[in-house]
Amino acid sequence: MTRHHPMTLVLGGTGKTGSRLVSRLTARDLPVRIGSRSGGLPFDWERPATWGPALDGVHAAYVSYYPDLAVPGAVEAVGAFAELAVARGVRRLVLLSGRGEDEALACERALAAAAESGAGAGAGADWTVLRCSWFSQNFSEGYLLGPVLAGEVALPAGSVGEPFLDADDIADVAAAVLTEDGHAGRVYELTGPRLLTFAEATATIAEATGRPVRHVRISPEEFAAGLAAEQVPADVIAFLDYLFGTVLDGRNASVTDDVRRVLGRPARDFADFARAAAASGAWDGE
Repeated sequence: MTRHHPMTLVLGGTGKTGSRLVSRLTARDLPVRIGSRSGGLPFDWERPATWGPALDGVHAAYVSYYPDLAVPGAVEAVGAFAELAVARGVRRLVLLSGRGEDEALACERALAAAAESGAGAGAGADWTVLRCSWFSQNFSEGYLLGPVLAGEVALPAGSVGEPFLDADDIADVAAAVLTEDGHAGRVYELTGPRLLTFAEATATIAEATGRPVRHVRISPEEFAAGLAAEQVPADVIAFLDYLFGTVLDGRNASVTDDVRRVLGRPARDFADFARAAAASGAWDGE
């Protein structure tokens, strides 16, 4: 019976990785609480009063910060949440982080410090960081879906390769580190098995779908202007400008074997993702 298992809180439980993680845990009859603004128990990073109720009776927590660890205020919020979680009895914290972001590193340190703060009194928590590459699903479920359907993905991204990572792999890894021992204090850099440029990624999607899809390189100014024309909030535009201008400068143009280290199998290739997404009808929109 599930009542004999400890509760896991999944923040962002309706998002790309969180929803997949919830499915994996519930498939194993493990009790899960979804913490999000739109589903499950109300949880809002900007409303700390919602944090405590979400943590009641929780043993482990998957910490996914919205919109991204690189935005102002993320370090303080993640640190404060982790401190409250440990004080409320949470004994395992798993942070979804990003590769190559200095702000994400600061969030990682804040969470680790909070987790270790009560260790001397026997009340600390284990922590694990999942430092992830660009999600493959950004093309099929995220903000790049529309451009893919339109046949043109215009981004300020050039010839630098990115090891696109399948969100299903992230969920599998998260489920493992939340429920198994041996991952405390580890930082896993999760990547796909090879580097692809955005032009190569869109060409792969075109091949999988049988429809024309191409990448067009534009300037950061053109990119920002296009987002503003679509009434994207200014803070989101600033974040995306940072992401493309900083994270895609080559610092992440390498692959790791950490997915295999945790799961005992290789990470899913982008071409396999594209074929599966095409078969599922992800790109059948008009």
